Amino acid sequence: MEIVLSLAIGILTASGLWLLFRPRTFQVILGLSLLSYAVNLFIVAAGRLRTDAPPIVGKDTPADSALYADPLPQALVLTAIVISFATTALLLVVLLASRGLTGTDHVDGEEDDS
Repeated sequence: MEIVLSLAIGILTASGLWLLFRPRTFQVILGLSLLSYAVNLFIVAAGRLRTDAPPIVGKDTPADSALYADPLPQALVLTAIVISFATTALLLVVLLASRGLTGTDHVDGEEDDS
């Protein structure tokens, strides 16, 4: 499971960085979104990966912290997902306004002649 998660984080990071260096603003926004997903997965992985473990400590079971995942990274990632959606929506509105004002969606505002 750790291999699959680390591969997913690596692929998301590489794709996000590749899109971040593209000249069009929509590609930059997608790159930022992919990078935020990679960071969220990294934070969840830092909270300990466990399968077949209950998410909540029961009354009858002993409270051994080694048996449960840390809920703090999960709460932080949930907050980051909400903030990421709001930021992406704001960036898309700014992108559309900029496209309407300048007539281009390039980051530097200039179209290539080629």
